[in-house]
Amino acid sequence: MKYIHHLLFLLVILLSACNRSQDSGNKVYIGGQIVNPNTHYVILAKNEKNLDTLFLNQKNQFGAEYESLQEGIYTLRHNPENQVIYVEPGDSVLVWSNTLQFDKSMNFSGRGSEKSSFLLDLFLKNEKNNDLILSYYKFNPEKFSRITDSIKAQRMDMLQDLDDQQKFSENFIDIARTVIDYEYYDLRERYTFLIGKYNTQFADEIPEDFHDYRDDIDFNNEALQDYTVYTNLIDDYLRSKSIEDCNTGENRDKECFELGNYHNIRRRIILIDSLTTLPYLKHEFLDQLVTRGIIMSKNQDRVDSILEVLEEINYRNMEEAEDLALIHRNFFEGTSIKENQLINTSKQLVTYGNIINKPSVIFIWSLYAPSHYKWQHNNIKNLRKKYPDINFIGVNIDQDETEKWLRVISSNNYNKDYEYQISNREVSKEVFRKYIYKTFFVNSNSIIIDADAKLYNSNFEKELLEFLNQ
Repeated sequence: MKYIHHLLFLLVILLSACNRSQDSGNKVYIGGQIVNPNTHYVILAKNEKNLDTLFLNQKNQFGAEYESLQEGIYTLRHNPENQVIYVEPGDSVLVWSNTLQFDKSMNFSGRGSEKSSFLLDLFLKNEKNNDLILSYYKFNPEKFSRITDSIKAQRMDMLQDLDDQQKFSENFIDIARTVIDYEYYDLRERYTFLIGKYNTQFADEIPEDFHDYRDDIDFNNEALQDYTVYTNLIDDYLRSKSIEDCNTGENRDKECFELGNYHNIRRRIILIDSLTTLPYLKHEFLDQLVTRGIIMSKNQDRVDSILEVLEEINYRNMEEAEDLALIHRNFFEGTSIKENQLINTSKQLVTYGNIINKPSVIFIWSLYAPSHYKWQHNNIKNLRKKYPDINFIGVNIDQDETEKWLRVISSNNYNKDYEYQISNREVSKEVFRKYIYKTFFVNSNSIIIDADAKLYNSNFEKELLEFLNQ
């Protein structure tokens, strides 16, 4: 049985929580345990507001009782992970999770926990759709519609069966049904993108009413703005619409499907600004798009154009955007980084000119994105074996945290000969961390040849060979 080793813990703490809540009326208890914690606390949040910090004890357990939490979706944050929880007055919900598989291991129990379990199950099913859609887009629109209609019906039946047992509140039923609808809509948005890019013969077969559901999308749904299934739909809708607005001619333009393209990002910035009035939701998307737009710009004119759009929409984090632009101006293609200083694992100052003596790939990483840097290093380890004529250099951006950086390198057995840390920065580390998805191709003279390489791109090795053969 799944995670049977923690059932005793849950039973003990559940009994304790229930005893506290028997006469508590509308009070809410939230508690649990985090295995292999990343930090010593869990944050309870709603939208952009942190409501409470729950510290872990020596057994990595946490818990608190609340007098007046309104019914709805909340977020439990355990950096860098987070997941939603649904509570209403009188609930006593326990959470158990192992950070090695945070979402998949998460387990809810206690009074009212069925609501959170249902939303988690929908979230995990939505994640699996990422793989399923790669098969679905190979079907024509008629077959695709039949399959996704069936998926939606299954979700609704599951909700009805649970409601018959649990007698959910009307508010939760409304939210759950909306989430199921939005997952269904999102499948259509993803399908539209994939066949438009890879299977164009089916794109011409899409019926006129295929996107009628778009009129039913509420871009100001305050109750759902913390929930990934909802934000995934908005993200994919922005992608589809930006491509449609670009791809209006008779000939489909492949550049319209380049999501890192300046024009595409600019359209999405303008679109999300016009679609929602919810400050948190709007700026979550704007922050992501602004970061992508700036760090993918190939020259100063592109950066300036992004900044101009942000001024037009009164972007609230303008100072951070300008700081990010300040970083990026040092990393355009054709720029020499020969004199830029780093710290090596012996804590000595060196320059790129000291360490680069052949074609090199520089990848940026941060201590505060553990799943990402582990993925990066795993890929780089394999690439080093395949391409011995290339240096693969890891640059950590967490200046002033040298000891922690060295511990991570040692504990993960990363090759110290190729690990460095920045020695100075012009902006805050929070801004610099937005740069962790960058990868550069640099020639033997320390000149940036490609400032927009993407390690996660399926064509990365093809680009690597082209770089090597220049």
